[in-house]
Amino acid sequence: MADSLNCDLKSLSPLQLFERVTEQGEKVRALKAGKAPKDEIDAAVRMLLSLKLSYKTTTGQDYQAGLPPKDLVLINNGTTKEEDEDLVDPWNVQTSNAKGVDYDKLIVRFGSSKIDTDLINRIERATGQKPHHFLRRGIFFSHRDMDQILDAYENKKSFYLYTGRGPSSQAMHVGHLIPFMFTKWLQEVFDVPLVIQLTDDEKYLWKDMTVEKAYEYAKENAKDIIACGFDINKTFIFSDLDYLGTSPGFYKNIVKVQKHVTFNQVKGIFGFTDSDCIGKISFPAIQAAPSFSSSFPQIFNGKENIQCLIPCAIDQDPYFRMTRDVAPRIGQPKPALLHSVFFPALQGAQTKMSASDPNSSIFLTDTPKQIKTKINKHAFSGGRDTIEEHRKYGGNCDVDVSFMYLTFFLEDDDRLEQLKQAYTSGELLTGELKKVLIETMQPLIAAHQERRKQVTDEVVKQFMTPRKLAFEF
Repeated sequence: MADSLNCDLKSLSPLQLFERVTEQGEKVRALKAGKAPKDEIDAAVRMLLSLKLSYKTTTGQDYQAGLPPKDLVLINNGTTKEEDEDLVDPWNVQTSNAKGVDYDKLIVRFGSSKIDTDLINRIERATGQKPHHFLRRGIFFSHRDMDQILDAYENKKSFYLYTGRGPSSQAMHVGHLIPFMFTKWLQEVFDVPLVIQLTDDEKYLWKDMTVEKAYEYAKENAKDIIACGFDINKTFIFSDLDYLGTSPGFYKNIVKVQKHVTFNQVKGIFGFTDSDCIGKISFPAIQAAPSFSSSFPQIFNGKENIQCLIPCAIDQDPYFRMTRDVAPRIGQPKPALLHSVFFPALQGAQTKMSASDPNSSIFLTDTPKQIKTKINKHAFSGGRDTIEEHRKYGGNCDVDVSFMYLTFFLEDDDRLEQLKQAYTSGELLTGELKKVLIETMQPLIAAHQERRKQVTDEVVKQFMTPRKLAFEF
C-alpha cells in the first residue's frame, strides 16, 4: 500500500502535491473536531506527514498553508517550469511579458514546426491564391504536417477541415472569429469539406451551467459562426450533445481513443486531478474523434483514410498531440494542425480575455459607440506619457493593443506598415492610432451583425443536420 502511494505521489506535480497536502490537513482537522476514533485520526496524520515529506522532496521547500510552491507552476504536459515562462493550456494562458507569449519558445516546448516563408510560398503555389494576411503576418505561426496535406492536395487527394468552439456564453468576441475567418479562407482556396464542433458538453462539465443552457449557447454561437460566410453545401456544424446520440461512427471513434489513453496520460497532458469529475477525464476523446473521417459517414461515404487539417489557437494543441499519438494505434491518419497566436485582451497581451468581463474585448454584439468607448478607454497603449516624449521617442507597437488588433483586422499591408512607421517614429499619436482601429472595427462588427440577422433558426437547423455535402468520396 505504501509503495503504491509513493509511486502515485511521484507522478504528481508540485502544485498537485500542494493541493493534496492541503486537503489532507483539512481532513485531519475535521476528524479531530468530530472526535473520530484515535486509530482513524492517527492513520490520517501519518498520511499527512507522508504527503508533506513527498512535497519537500519534490520542491525542496517545507509545506506552508496558503503558499503554493515558489517558482514552479503547472503547465499542460505535467512538467514544471520557471516562473518567468509562459503558462499555456486549453484553459489558461498566462505570461509576464507585455509583448505576450513567446511563440518561438512555445514551438520548441510543444515540438511543432514554424510556418516559414517556404511553406507560405508552397501554399500560394498549390492554391494559386495570395496567402491570407494571417499567414503573411505570422498570426498562424506553427504547424504539424501541413507539408503532408500539401503533398496529398498536389496529388489530387482530398482532405477535410475541422475546427470548433466551446460555447461558454451567448455573445462571442472578436478574438473568437480568428480561427473561423482563417478556416473560411482555407475552405474557399482548397475547396474541401468542413466540420465545426460545438463542445457544449465540455462547457457543461467545466462551467456552472445546465445542459439546456450549454446547448442553447451552442445554437446561438452557431449563428455567429454561420455569419462568417460559410458555404452551407460544404459545411457541417454539430453540437456534441446533439450529434453523439445519432452517430455510431462518432461514438465508436470516441471509445477507441478512450481505450488507448490512460488516466495517467490525461493527468500528465491536461493537469487533471483526482477530484475532477470523470466527464472531464473522458472529454479529450470527444474532441479527438472529429479528426477521423469515419466520425462523419454521411459526408465521407464511410471512408476512413481521409486526412484532417485543424486550424486552431495553440492552446488547443494538447488535445491533438494526444490524438496524433493515438491515431496510428487505431489505424487512422494523424490530423495535421495550423496554430494561431492568442488574441490579446484590450488591457494588454498579459491579460486573458474573459467572456464574463465586457471590457476585456470587443464583442460581436457591441454598438459603434461601445466599440469607440472600449478602445479609447481600455486599449493598452504603447505610447509615451506626454505628447513631447511621444514625438521624441515614438510609440512601441510590440505592446500597443490597438496596433496588435490592426494586425488582425486591417487587411492592407502597406497601410499597416505606414501606421507602424508613423507610430514608432512618434509622428502618429496614440489617440490617432486608436481612431484608425475604431474606424476599422465599427464597420466590420456592423457588417457581421447584419449578416447574423439573416441567420434564422431554420438556417442553423440546416447547417446542423447530418447530411451529404457537395463532395463525392
